[in-house]
Amino acid sequence: MNSQETSKPAARLRLRVSGPAESAIRAGHPWLFAESVVEQNRPGLLGELGVIYDRKNCFLGFGLFDPGSPLRLRMLHVGRPQVVQRDWWQAKLGQALERRSTLFDHQTTGYRCIHGENDGWPGLVLDRYGSTYVLKLYTAAWLPRLDEIVSLIGEAVHPQQLVLRLSRNIQALSASQFGATDGKVILGSGDSQFPVFLESGIRFQADVCRGQKTGFFLDQRENRREVERLAHGRRVLNLFSYSGGFSLYAARGGARSVTDLDISAHALKSADHNYALNHEIPTIAQCEHRTIQADTFEWLEQAPKGRFDLLVLDPPSFAKNKGDVAGALGAYQKLASSAIGVLGRNGLLLAASCSAHVSAEAFTDLMLQVARSSGRPFAAIKTTGHPPDHPANFPEAWYLKCLYLRFD
Repeated sequence: MNSQETSKPAARLRLRVSGPAESAIRAGHPWLFAESVVEQNRPGLLGELGVIYDRKNCFLGFGLFDPGSPLRLRMLHVGRPQVVQRDWWQAKLGQALERRSTLFDHQTTGYRCIHGENDGWPGLVLDRYGSTYVLKLYTAAWLPRLDEIVSLIGEAVHPQQLVLRLSRNIQALSASQFGATDGKVILGSGDSQFPVFLESGIRFQADVCRGQKTGFFLDQRENRREVERLAHGRRVLNLFSYSGGFSLYAARGGARSVTDLDISAHALKSADHNYALNHEIPTIAQCEHRTIQADTFEWLEQAPKGRFDLLVLDPPSFAKNKGDVAGALGAYQKLASSAIGVLGRNGLLLAASCSAHVSAEAFTDLMLQVARSSGRPFAAIKTTGHPPDHPANFPEAWYLKCLYLRFD
């Protein structure tokens, strides 16, 4: 039986696509671009299931249709035809949750439960912060199904509160046509905008209603753990520090001092609050913690040389699209060159990029070039990518990359 929903009319939306697009979909690519649609039996509605048939008129797969987006169809399934009813969605959600069931213990209650396309939920993210969950939508195609998705999440994880976050490009449509606004609590009785959760036994507060991403940078967990391992006895500088995640791990690891630098006063206030949440941990309580509100580029130009022993360089994404790549690489180069100057002997630099349009190869090559240009002996000691709760199953999904360098 071909894919259909019991509430949809029998005349399902049928699409035929170009040969290259058909091959890409068979290979697992999760997006169908508008220009790849060569035939469509009728106008499609936002959020309905569009079914793709191949050149032999055989069922290929189906996905969520969005008539207003260049990503015309976001794939949900490729393979044999299936009936899409509530139990289908329940099984799909259960599979994503099961993948995380053995990743974390009671010391970590903040992690990603659904990672978009990589878990078969294109354009949808679900993050956990203790008993608070955050649902973020990056495509309007989910909006007509919001009530159903919220019900499924409620049954599966029983959140104290579920907060809705929306990418900027769909906020106006969501508010005007669906009455759903960014930062709204859409399930549960909780009223906490700043839930506290655990990560590796450290307490953090997430700004789930207004913060960046869903309120915290969960994807850097493994690198924070590595910084803790490397920080003992070191003076640590955390650039673009946001809420101070790297600094708290460094402090618990026995750092001599930690410095958070960010242009946002709100971010630094959050870092101070997170530090206060963990004062019962002796090494954190004993570690000197200071904050600096400044533009990182400007501050590094005037910073004293050799002042720090471990530097975390984790800036925001500089490349929102392919046209930004050259400018992003220039920004990374400038930052890294200045950052190396403030490192003392045997200093360590963690350089990270979250720009999906900047490849891991291009980023690594640039960092090594900057290191060589410094004239200091150095060694690349480690590279890292995505944590296990942020799987990356297709090339465009590989956004996070980190390089660890040691300078003599």
